[in-house]
Amino acid sequence: MNPALQGLLTIIIGVGGCVSYFYFSNMFLDKVLFPTRKFSEDQLRPHRLKTAIFVGAFVFAIAFAFLLLPLLVQWISSIIKGDPLTETIVAAFALRRIVLVLIVGGLGFGLAYLLVGGGQPNIGRNINRAEMIRPWLFVAPAVLALSLYLAYPVFATLWYSVTDRSKGDAFVGFANYRQMFSEPKFWEAMSNNMLWLIVVPAAATAFGLLAAQLTDRIRWGQIAKSLIFMPMAISFVGAAVIFKLIYDTRPVDSNQIGVLNAVWLLFDGGVGSVVMLRIVPALCLAGFAAIVGYVGYIFARPIFASEENGGGWGFIALRALVAVGAVWLIWLSLGSIFGLFTASFPYGEPQNWLTIPFWNSFLLMVVLIWIQTGFAMVILSAALRGIPEETIEAAIIDGANPLQIFFKIKVPQIMGTIVVVWTTITIVVLKVFDIVFAMTNGQWETQVLANYMYDKLFRANDWGVGSAAAMTIMLLVTPILVWNVYNARKEMR
Repeated sequence: MNPALQGLLTIIIGVGGCVSYFYFSNMFLDKVLFPTRKFSEDQLRPHRLKTAIFVGAFVFAIAFAFLLLPLLVQWISSIIKGDPLTETIVAAFALRRIVLVLIVGGLGFGLAYLLVGGGQPNIGRNINRAEMIRPWLFVAPAVLALSLYLAYPVFATLWYSVTDRSKGDAFVGFANYRQMFSEPKFWEAMSNNMLWLIVVPAAATAFGLLAAQLTDRIRWGQIAKSLIFMPMAISFVGAAVIFKLIYDTRPVDSNQIGVLNAVWLLFDGGVGSVVMLRIVPALCLAGFAAIVGYVGYIFARPIFASEENGGGWGFIALRALVAVGAVWLIWLSLGSIFGLFTASFPYGEPQNWLTIPFWNSFLLMVVLIWIQTGFAMVILSAALRGIPEETIEAAIIDGANPLQIFFKIKVPQIMGTIVVVWTTITIVVLKVFDIVFAMTNGQWETQVLANYMYDKLFRANDWGVGSAAAMTIMLLVTPILVWNVYNARKEMR
């Protein structure tokens, strides 16, 4: 079948099925299951029969959709392709399933006829019951879809992580996890993911907050916001291709199409090189360390106030972990500043940027920061606009300067939004795959957990270790989701 026709049929069946479900389920609820009108003596028995027929047809339709419809599509496809063997196999399966569908529909009819009463309906009670059930009718498809596409894969992945497919899905316990923990590539991926977790959410949130504050103070702020938000419209793979061209390397005697190498070759060790390659990066690292220190202070401060402000012992431990990570990142930044002034740069030689260990991970992070800054800016800009003007005016009257107003008045009032943006970007970082896969494929010490999982599942065909890696990613994401739920409930209270 033509793919375009397949897509059109899918849309028609999907939309038609949804509309039919909501219409007929509400009709069944109001007219059959919980009627809100009185029946004459001659109408009671037909009402009971009609209810049973409706229920039987509904059950039959569901059984048909799950048991026969996939086979029907496969049978039609085999006829179009002219595959007689598939037609015979499908026909054999279809006969059994037709009988099963008829039995299920008949059972639905019989049970409905026995359970539905034949007396006059209690109108007030029926209205209340219908209103109690109606929300579940609307939620049911979403619950079914989430169960089918989220809950089932989680349990299936958990099962695969403790079994060995090469031995007929034999249960092996934690053998796959032990094998995963024994591989250096896993720990390389884990350490890189932790580095991404520290740098990307902090940088994207900080740049987004800075852009939100500055664009609200200029006349052409809306145009600036549009330009900053534009990378959100680019896929991760598209952004990776763009930056791969920026980092591209050509031989020494060739023109450099990579912007980074073209700029690099302009430096020759003079004053400009000292300013651009040592002083400016040192100032950026110092500013980054200051921002991380401020964020670590914000997270650690409630620990010393009270347990209630800290959010309980579990959140106190999380805050302490963030503070320790901030201290480690500050130490790393200060060490990098020292390294900048003691390093010897290979001037005049184009660099293979993506093959330089440690620093190539930061070059990959730039891509995600570039994309996520627009998202952070939009959310934080809305939060800044929601700050009451009275508090800012009071601060100005008290003699506060713009920096004090920003850090002492504005930031504390939108801290809840900053945390939500931070955690949302953190979840994206934990699942990062496209950028690494398209730019380095995990080579040169740039491996991350999602790419490691992909390599195990689809290259090494090791479903056990690959599923164990997937469960590790899920376990890392879960505390962040809990943190988001806790903050959302706190805001509601």
